[in-house]
Amino acid sequence: MRRVFKYGAISLMAGAGLFALATYAAITPVKTSLHSLRSDAQTLQVADRAGQPLTISYQNRWNVYDNLPLYQMPELLRQAFVVSEDKRFFEHAGVDWRARGSALIQNLKTGEVVRGASTITEQVVRMINPRPRTLWGKWVEGWESALLERNTAKADILEFYLNQVPYAANRRGVVQAARYYFDRDISTLTPRETLALAVLARAPSSYDLYKDSTKIDGAIGRLATALQERKLMSADDVAQLQSETFKLAKPADPVNASHFAQYVRNHVHSGGSAFHSTLDAQLQASVQKIVDDRVRTLERRNLKNAAVLVADHTTGEILAWVVSGANDPASPTRQIDAVTVPRQPGSAQKPLLYGLALDNGWNPATIIEDAPLAEAIGTGLHNFKNYSNTYYGRITLREALGNSLNIPALKTVNYVGKQKYLTTLHRLGFESLNRGVEIYDEGLALGNGEVTLLEMAQGFAALANRGMSRPLHFLSGDTGPLAQERIYSPEAASLIGDILSDPWARRLEFGNGSVLNFPMQTAAKTGTSTDYRDAWTLAYNHKYVVGMWMGNLDHTPTDGVTGATGPALAVRSIFSMLNLRAAPRKLWLSPKLVQKDVCIEDPRDASRCYNRSEYFMEGGMEDARLTQPPRFEIVKPTAGLRMALDPRIPRDRQKVPFTMRGLQSNQTVEWILNGQSIGTSGEKFMWPLSRGKFLLTARVMQDGKLVHATPEIDYTVR
Repeated sequence: MRRVFKYGAISLMAGAGLFALATYAAITPVKTSLHSLRSDAQTLQVADRAGQPLTISYQNRWNVYDNLPLYQMPELLRQAFVVSEDKRFFEHAGVDWRARGSALIQNLKTGEVVRGASTITEQVVRMINPRPRTLWGKWVEGWESALLERNTAKADILEFYLNQVPYAANRRGVVQAARYYFDRDISTLTPRETLALAVLARAPSSYDLYKDSTKIDGAIGRLATALQERKLMSADDVAQLQSETFKLAKPADPVNASHFAQYVRNHVHSGGSAFHSTLDAQLQASVQKIVDDRVRTLERRNLKNAAVLVADHTTGEILAWVVSGANDPASPTRQIDAVTVPRQPGSAQKPLLYGLALDNGWNPATIIEDAPLAEAIGTGLHNFKNYSNTYYGRITLREALGNSLNIPALKTVNYVGKQKYLTTLHRLGFESLNRGVEIYDEGLALGNGEVTLLEMAQGFAALANRGMSRPLHFLSGDTGPLAQERIYSPEAASLIGDILSDPWARRLEFGNGSVLNFPMQTAAKTGTSTDYRDAWTLAYNHKYVVGMWMGNLDHTPTDGVTGATGPALAVRSIFSMLNLRAAPRKLWLSPKLVQKDVCIEDPRDASRCYNRSEYFMEGGMEDARLTQPPRFEIVKPTAGLRMALDPRIPRDRQKVPFTMRGLQSNQTVEWILNGQSIGTSGEKFMWPLSRGKFLLTARVMQDGKLVHATPEIDYTVR
């Protein structure tokens, strides 16, 4: 027997030792403070200009946004939770052994687990270190709770619990629960609603108020009685509480500005965990609906994506940053921020070019030749054309910009200089244009460089802001990280606005009933890239600038969606809404502009002209017919051009046109090929094609006298 007792004692001691070691190994103490634990998981909270959160997500492990310090929580709320969940919270050291003993007896009597007797501290431990709900788990939680209470104040534990206790619909904490069930702040809850939050924490699914708001009545009554027994509520309070009914109110869906919030996080360099932005949540939601509705309408034309940016150009504040499909979990591109994705702007960029031309001596009445144009591309020839394949002859700058004609834009970029234009775009903030000017070449005038919607909106904001450029900013009270820089003169900027808001100026291509003819004066410009991959509309009035892009983020073409047929209608709707926020006024027009009647040359008959009132800068030329002196130039062939005979076509039918630019009606051209005169003509001479290397020059003659001799052009025929 001694031997049995001896070895039995040794076995018990060994078992106890192993049990102790297993317990020690299983314990995972909280290595940091509860406040730090929550802070480590917290990301920068971005709120709109009124303080409404823009980045709420209920899929996080922790409630990282809606936290309140304990002293700001209603006293009845704190008392109700302690009485409901852990009556001796302020007395025990982490484990309430009396409650555990009582729970054990009750569970043995019923033959099943009907009561757990977890303290608030143990529930906090379970949140931090989740484990299966077993006896072993309860044992380890007890030790971890004791360790937590040894290093953490009771108030901090209760505060953490009230901010993190789980509810239905992935809500955590009493603040989120109050909004979910009653759409109110916890400080405004009635006593009945306050007690309901304490009861709901026990079993959110069993006491689902939205399924049956009366099922919880008995539990609330018992909690109210317990509070009365502890003199925490009066009999009158309990009676009134029991006579009340719930007024449930689900909160509206949170505004989705996740792309904007991420942009803020990526560009905020100062400390802090929360920032008030310039965004207007109400406007954001309204614009989101307009954009999503427009995209749904155009889905049949293979259009899937769109983005809108709205800003106040008088302050530089970003008011709305919308990406289509942001609320659709099934959208494969919802995570891509189309506001910052570079795309080709097409003709939408032309106003930035013409503003530079106005500051370099041109005026709205400047005559530009709109005729077929071919330019050398490497050793080949590229034929440029207008969108409609229509050419209008000698037209004014106002008409060229208003009708978004391509040929005049190419001549304009050659006038101001391609490098100068690219430098101007860089000064406007177009960081996406990071290649050399030789890559973009003349195509820069037609928007062949990829830019972002944010950059485009910022460029148009400079025109709207009287020629002053500044980065659009996103933090409330911020005036922008960089000082304003003058890009255009106030006169040039106001002239661009006047042209873009002139229905007469765009009548040739857009007709008299264009969607761009806004009810209130609004400068508007559309753009469409090659193969209908991108459709743009940029517009501004006296206060707001709106930019919209539509297309497909996978770069597939749409089925003919243009700037006028796609985004323009949505931009009109947005301005209708904006005009209700700020009474519309006329666009600012510089008082230094001089208005005079001029005789505009008739494009069909150079000997005739028609009168029109036009604006000029002080000192600007007022005779529209004299603003562009002729410049003689061989257009075709171009230097270095390589051609080849076609064996399928008879040799005598293969001819190439030699064309001259700048020729007047009383002038002729003598064509000199390899030193020999081959004929005289007007603007065009048809040359029979033959193999060889050739040098071509032209002599412009008037009344038998030499006016101009062009440099030699070399080309090859194989």
